[in-house]
Amino acid sequence: MTQNIKPTHFRSEGDVNTTPARQAWNASMDDERTQALLKRDSEVFLHQAMSTPCLDTLEAAEGIYIQDATGKKYMDFHGNNVHQLGYGHPHVIKRVQEQIAKLPFSPRRFTNETAVGCAEKLTQICGGELNRVLFAPGGTSAVGMALKLARHITGNYKVVSLWDSFHGASLDAISVGGEACFRQGMGPLMAGVERIPPAVSYRGAFPVADGSDVHYADYLEYVIEKEGGVGAFIAEAVRNTDVQVPSKAYWKRIREICDKHNVMLIIDDIPNGMGRSGEWFTYQAYDIEPDMLCIGKGLGGGLVPIAAMVTKDKYNTAEQISMGHYTHEKSPIGCAAALATMEAIEQDGLLDKAKADSQFMREKLLEMKATYPVIGDVRGIGMLWGIELVTDHESKSRAYDEAEAVLYQCLNNGVSFKVSQGNVIQLSPPLIITREQLTEALAIFEEAIAKVCKDFNYF
Repeated sequence: MTQNIKPTHFRSEGDVNTTPARQAWNASMDDERTQALLKRDSEVFLHQAMSTPCLDTLEAAEGIYIQDATGKKYMDFHGNNVHQLGYGHPHVIKRVQEQIAKLPFSPRRFTNETAVGCAEKLTQICGGELNRVLFAPGGTSAVGMALKLARHITGNYKVVSLWDSFHGASLDAISVGGEACFRQGMGPLMAGVERIPPAVSYRGAFPVADGSDVHYADYLEYVIEKEGGVGAFIAEAVRNTDVQVPSKAYWKRIREICDKHNVMLIIDDIPNGMGRSGEWFTYQAYDIEPDMLCIGKGLGGGLVPIAAMVTKDKYNTAEQISMGHYTHEKSPIGCAAALATMEAIEQDGLLDKAKADSQFMREKLLEMKATYPVIGDVRGIGMLWGIELVTDHESKSRAYDEAEAVLYQCLNNGVSFKVSQGNVIQLSPPLIITREQLTEALAIFEEAIAKVCKDFNYF
């Protein structure tokens, strides 16, 4: 059942939206309004990979659900990682409405109580030495500010990142990113970027007999010593899209290497921050502290785009440089949404809830792994889980067609999620999900896995 699709690296960031399976899905929609809106979308928006054609149309979103034009609801286990609080959280909406009525915009040369209060709260939940903030309109911009600040602090322009990493789609972000599909055809990019293998537990490039991943950190030191002039190492503490979860020993070693060589450690927690790991920020699960933290997506409560770069007071030395200079740098509306998001996570006890739900998901998914041979690996942290589908446990060959079949059956039954690397089912439910809803979603997922095993002759 091999499909005629683009090379597999085009699958790296998400499920491919130009395969026969996607075309069949779109063709199956018999609602005239849906087809008409999809056609208008295709005719007015600039087409791009992983966005065109669209999967469906939406007309409502509430709690854990998104709803299409026919009234069909999907449990959203994707959400572009903005949906820690689901959609339309009443506390966030209330605070934003109050802010719009009072102060909708603040020119950059002025400050305002909401922006200051939001920054203060952000430094509080970061803890440690992370006590200086710059806001930005999106996560990619926060990454750009961090790269600039690292150059200023160290005097070095070279950056080390990980293969397969994603840090945004702007030219500077794809320069340091590790996914070739984003750089293809873009010509000369930012100079001085070196990439090292990520700490991948299941199909790592250079595995060792004891299963340890600490040796992957040593590649960083090798590059720093051989290259010279390295100013920063940038990485997600946990790779979001296909859910790669390094060991604590790995991150302790990375921190040690950066300290030894005066290299700035930039943690990109844009998709995973705001509680998805069961901690406010994923690095906190590893008992380390970065020199710079980039956050976004869920910071705005699924309502307002806002991001931030957080660093230490000792790096507050760039008074003569415009690090961001963004029009909405201290957006009262964005900061109201972010502050309300932090308040809601605290008031609703969502960090502890995420840890409890994580254990429940782990148990259920491992039970499935023991039952269904198409599942090669299960890995996760908090409310972020990856289920890797393979055609064979020895070769670990990626089960592309099977993953697509699972995706579209789950969509038919009301659960939406992302497929990464072509064969990794990524489940990232809203933190507000009830245990009953989570149980229902996992039952739908298991039903799809069982059907795929039958249809593809795994039993």
